Formats: sequence, C-alpha cells, structure tokens
Amino acid sequence: MSRMIKAPRGIFDILPEDMPLWLKLEDSAREAFRRYGYRLVRTPLIEETRLFVRGIGETTDIVEKEMYTFPAKEDEESISLRPEATAGIVRAYIEHNYHKTAPLQKFAYMGPMFRYERPQAGRQRQFNQIGVEVLGTCRPEADVETIALALDIYESFGLDGVRLKVNSMGCPACRDSYRSAVAGYLGERLDQLCPDCKRRMERNVFRVLDCKVEECRQIIEGVPAIDEYLCKACREHFERVLELLDTLGIEYVREKFLVRGLDYYTRTVYEFAHSALGARDAVGGGGRYDNLVEELGGPPTGAVGFSIGSEATLLALKGAGAAAEEPAESAEVSFVLIDESVTAEAMKLAAGLRDAAIAAELPLETRSVRSQMRSANKSGAGAVVILGPDELARGRAKIKDMETGDERDVDLGGVVKAVRKILAKPAS
Repeated sequence: MSRMIKAPRGIFDILPEDMPLWLKLEDSAREAFRRYGYRLVRTPLIEETRLFVRGIGETTDIVEKEMYTFPAKEDEESISLRPEATAGIVRAYIEHNYHKTAPLQKFAYMGPMFRYERPQAGRQRQFNQIGVEVLGTCRPEADVETIALALDIYESFGLDGVRLKVNSMGCPACRDSYRSAVAGYLGERLDQLCPDCKRRMERNVFRVLDCKVEECRQIIEGVPAIDEYLCKACREHFERVLELLDTLGIEYVREKFLVRGLDYYTRTVYEFAHSALGARDAVGGGGRYDNLVEELGGPPTGAVGFSIGSEATLLALKGAGAAAEEPAESAEVSFVLIDESVTAEAMKLAAGLRDAAIAAELPLETRSVRSQMRSANKSGAGAVVILGPDELARGRAKIKDMETGDERDVDLGGVVKAVRKILAKPAS
C-alpha cells in the first residue's frame, strides 16, 4: 500500500471549521482599509529573485537561507516565491508609473507568503500576511497613520492586549557612526556570540541586534542606543512620531534595539506584540523604507508600511482565551424530500429561493426522511421545505418553522414568501 500523501512540512490546510475566524480577521482589515482610504492590490506570488536580493538585502536570513528559489531556465531570470509583499508592491508602483502619474498611493494587501524556515507555532513555510504600503510621502504623519490602522484591525478583530514597540533606525547618513559603535562594542565580545551572529558581524552588524538567542540578547543589552547618533532630521522625525502617538492616546514602549528583519527599513520601525505567544511575541510590524523605491529603479520616494501575521494573530487570540467563533450557517432553508421523484421540482424551488437571496440546501444523497431532518436541525436552518409525491400532485409543499415547530401547506408559488415570513420573524 502506498504512503498517504500529506501537505508538505510547514504548510497547512485552512478547513471550513477554521474559516469563521479567518474571515473575521480579513473582514476587519477590509473595513479598516475602507475607513482609512487604502486600496487593495494583488501582486504575483512569484517575482524575479533579484527583486528580493536588491530590496530585502542579500545579507538577511530571508535571502540567504529562507527563500524558495527556482533556477533560471534558458533566457529567463531566476524566480522566487515571495517571502514578503513590500518589494513586489514597490516593483508594481514603479512598473505602472504611479511615481509619475500619482506619486502618493495608499495600497493594502492580503495573501500568502513563503519562507523556508523551521516550522513552529505561528511560523509556517506558507503563511499569510495582511498589510499596507504608503508610497510618496516622508511625513511622520504617515508612520502614525499606519500604526493606528494596524491597531484598529487588531481591535476590530477582538485581540486585546497588543503592545506597540517603536524605535528609529536613522538614515544612511547618520547610521554609519552608529554602525561603528555597535561593531566596536560587539567586536570585543565576538567569542561570546552565536555562530550566526559571528557571521552577521562580517556582513551586517545590525542583524546581530535582531538575534533571538538568549546569550546574544544579554550581550546586546549593553550596546549603545541609537539616539545619540541620530542626525537632526531623523531625531526630529522620530520625536514627531512619538508626539503624534501621544496625541492620539496610543500607548507604546520605546524598544531601543528594535531593528526589524529587513535591510530596507529607515527611520521609524515598529512592532506589535502579544504575551500569549511567549518569547517570540510578534503579531505584526513595519516601518519606513525611504530608499527602496530608488533602490529598485524609481525616483527618491518616501514610503512606510506594515504587515500583520495572520497565523500569529489567530494564535494570539486563541492563546488569550477568546471564545471560538461559531461556524457560519450553511443554509437558511433545508429541504427534506420524501421521495427521489420530487428532486427536480425541489431543485426548481431551491433555485427560486437562492434567486431571492435566501440560502437553500438540498440533500444530494439518498437518505431517510429522519436522517434528512437531523441534518436540517444540525444546519441551523430557520425553515424546512418538505416535499413528497402527494404534495407535488397537489401543487403544494409543507413549510416547517424550525423555531416553533409549526407546519403549514403552501402553494408551490408561495414558498419564497412563506419562507421569508419565517426568517424575518424576530428571534425569541
């Protein structure tokens, strides 16, 4: 007997019983996008590999170790499954000339991403993100708007206790001196760092600040903060961000070593965390990336955005003890057929109900009347249409009110009206 085929490691099905919470999260996001004036965009799941190398940074763990990359064939470029959405959206912004025709754009997205990493709770090889990108402005107000928007999504979804962490990474002009200070401090403690951090020291010292190994975290605590190395413009930008957060009453924690995991970030960076996830507590994050559009071939363009991890957010909600969502009812009306000879007429009646925007469910297998009634009860239907040869011969059908148990005969042409009357009745 051959081995049963299962989903690949780190990739999971989202089953019907799981969908109510997924839909609630996505609906919360769509409504927030509408209220804030963001437009949904969908970019390809695959892009040229060099887009991510240039955009995310060749020294990041994502590019070095985690991308699903397919080698070039004939005259084509190597392609990769997208590990994140920002680079692809910036590519689309440039390719479709938004930077020329309408530079200020507020995009939103949701969909799957792919990273080859060790599967664990909330971290999968195919995972889903919800996010926004604001392109065409350097103003700190955009930073704060994206933060407020993300927090609105969490709140609408019902996830309480989300903590906001903020920091500034400065700009290239003021970061060089900070890089030297960090490298000097960590270089004196090189033998105490983990193997990955020793390698990061040679290629991008800031990557060490993002290490999750506990021994490295203890060493990092002594690294100088970036504040004294920020240039005047970066300092004023960050001060304005904090001022606006205070004005809006948004609570935050200043996290002096928050750097995020991608090389394109500049100035403001932020992260959303939840204690229900334990040590790896991030449920989302984002920041400013003012050099990425230019790096990918466009003009100098300010930009900021965030991504919410759908799986991590759902896991946090469950970890916080939130009540599970009841599965959505599949039908408002169920049919019970006394005999298969009435199936064709039942299908016509069901079509009429569906045309009237009423969800109707027909039995699609041969079962006893008792079994059909059990299924109707289980479905949560408010009404049941009972049809047999005798009823059909008289041009009638029985309609049962599932709340009161009352049954009555109605003309076949009056089924929609009778069902509407039952479904419109106030809940007791």
